[in-house]
Amino acid sequence: MSLAARPQCILLTRPEPGAARTRARLEALGHSVVSDPMLHFKETGAPLPRGPFSALAFTSAHGVRALAARPQASALRSLPVFTVGGRTGAQARTAGFAHVIEADGNIEALAALLSARLAPGTRILHAAGADRAGDLAAMLGRRQIAVALCVLYAMAPAQKLADATRAALIEGRIDTALHYSTRSAQTLLHCVAADGVKELLRALRHLCLSPAIAAPLAAAGCTVEIAGTAEEDALLTLL
Repeated sequence: MSLAARPQCILLTRPEPGAARTRARLEALGHSVVSDPMLHFKETGAPLPRGPFSALAFTSAHGVRALAARPQASALRSLPVFTVGGRTGAQARTAGFAHVIEADGNIEALAALLSARLAPGTRILHAAGADRAGDLAAMLGRRQIAVALCVLYAMAPAQKLADATRAALIEGRIDTALHYSTRSAQTLLHCVAADGVKELLRALRHLCLSPAIAAPLAAAGCTVEIAGTAEEDALLTLL
């Protein structure tokens, strides 16, 4: 029986709360999971910029959760919300934002959507994290759309593997690792090097959501496979 056909032990390094959802999906498929998030959510406590705003922009589900937790969120829920993709859009609806418009999965698509929907002179609030894939304000500045950036959270990197993860690698129990972000992949490489088990990581299959995520793993000598689209369903079909 091939590796893809049998139940596997899978290393999952994505942050919570996404890790819990993915773990449940994998276990429902008959796989066992070693979950060791490489990034941990921390709120910054930064004050929100003063309004008014014509719309909100979110480039991550974490940004939605961080803004929704603020007392000022109730006054913002009636505004149009533009999100980078479907997962962030779903989180915005769950958080009570009524009018949600989704882009096609990256910040360039979000900038194009905002440019098409908003008039020059508009001012929007971008609730974001400390690490961002692009500069939304610069992209929209050419359209004279002002962006008030508020960094509401940071994703702190792990410094070492969890004891259970290191033991599972040493004992050869892990078959496959799933990778959802470039930064998580880079942090995992740092942790295995610090713990002296980098060679053991190279023995695994590494399934990646995009070529950018696969790049640091491939450079480290890992065997990578890339999902056909940047969606979890496509990633899990590689198992």
